[in-house]
Amino acid sequence: MNKQNYQDKFQQSIQNTFFNKLIKEEQLFLEEKSTHFRFSHQEIKQLIDISIDFHMWGKGTLKQHWQEQNHQNKPPKQKKQALLNEIKLVHNEYQNEANDYYELPNQKIKAPKIKLIHEEKKDLGFGLCPVASPKTRCCNLLTLDAVESCGFDCSYCSIQSFYNDGKITFDTSLKNKLDNIKLNPDEFYHIGTGQASDSLMWGNRFQVLDHLVEFAKNNPNVMLEFKTKSDNVSYFLEKDNLPKNLLFTWSLNPQTIIDHEEHLTSSLQERINAAKKIADKGYLVGFHFHPIIYFKGYQEEYGKIFKQLIDTFNPKNVALISFGTLTFIKPVIKKIRQRDFHTKILQMPMQNAAGKLSYPLKIKKEMFKFAYDSFEPWRKDVFFYLCMEDHSLWSDVFGYEYPTNETFEMDMKLHYISKIRSIQK
Repeated sequence: MNKQNYQDKFQQSIQNTFFNKLIKEEQLFLEEKSTHFRFSHQEIKQLIDISIDFHMWGKGTLKQHWQEQNHQNKPPKQKKQALLNEIKLVHNEYQNEANDYYELPNQKIKAPKIKLIHEEKKDLGFGLCPVASPKTRCCNLLTLDAVESCGFDCSYCSIQSFYNDGKITFDTSLKNKLDNIKLNPDEFYHIGTGQASDSLMWGNRFQVLDHLVEFAKNNPNVMLEFKTKSDNVSYFLEKDNLPKNLLFTWSLNPQTIIDHEEHLTSSLQERINAAKKIADKGYLVGFHFHPIIYFKGYQEEYGKIFKQLIDTFNPKNVALISFGTLTFIKPVIKKIRQRDFHTKILQMPMQNAAGKLSYPLKIKKEMFKFAYDSFEPWRKDVFFYLCMEDHSLWSDVFGYEYPTNETFEMDMKLHYISKIRSIQK
């Protein structure tokens, strides 16, 4: 194939890739090396992804890692394969090292332009948690999508792959839909509102909290959970005689992770302060360490949070502590690489985890066991669990495991019922 024919092929190969996301110097370098070595379409795509990863991770450029002088005496085909193997090895080595967030430059993520849509939706998003799977141990949570899409900008979030960018949808008929939910009065339900959006960041916009609180009042056999990364709790602090079957939970991470990966969210201290105000008002709170992220100094930084919670809260007011970590589907990885920002969220060793990509079990066991051991004073009063993790980890972390998702679900619900009764006295 002559040079012109290959250059035409190269232009075809970069279609539907992120080539245009590369800086100009990287584009020219990749085109030059591709023309010289006659890289295939798949090889070009791999090199583009690696170049983007290096940039996101603060690890320089593809050009800087290209050590052609090490292979000068090899025949062309061997030289090409050696260079490709070498660059993949460097990429893999970065993925397998603990992230160092000091390598990333300070960045300020601008709040995106958001359009609030208030319209009647055909259906209420209500049903089994969309990531539930028999391949992992799951609590069979029911989710209720009171709002669709989120105004925060967490680098790892899957919501960005499910909804239109910049559109936040509120349902004009939410109250009617909630009123028409048919629940068995003899059954206890755990329903979460933070799957499709942050539960509290919007406050009572379009009376969404009014309608949810009324739903909880009308259904005392429901534990209604508001999961958030905000500190927007003023609505609940200003109200009296709210139902006790409300559960307020905060997703927590060290400030290092919040600064670099959880953009536009409330700070760690703001979240803890908000949780304390809710607990002091007599309502149940909980904390999700999901995702726990493996990085240099992670035990020290997470350990400080665990100690602060133990020192700040009475465990009688804490319903749950959950542990989980990064789990990706391919569309989310693609979405992350499509952006132009610095993040280390994909700089991690990835293994198959029930059809998704996540940390190896060895790293998970280390992180979760450290977290659980740190909460030893709370074990009798607080329900601890792993969210959507491999069955085998339960025994390694907690010293016990549930035989089925249904037994896990039942034990959790019995604990919640006991908690509600204790704060009603």
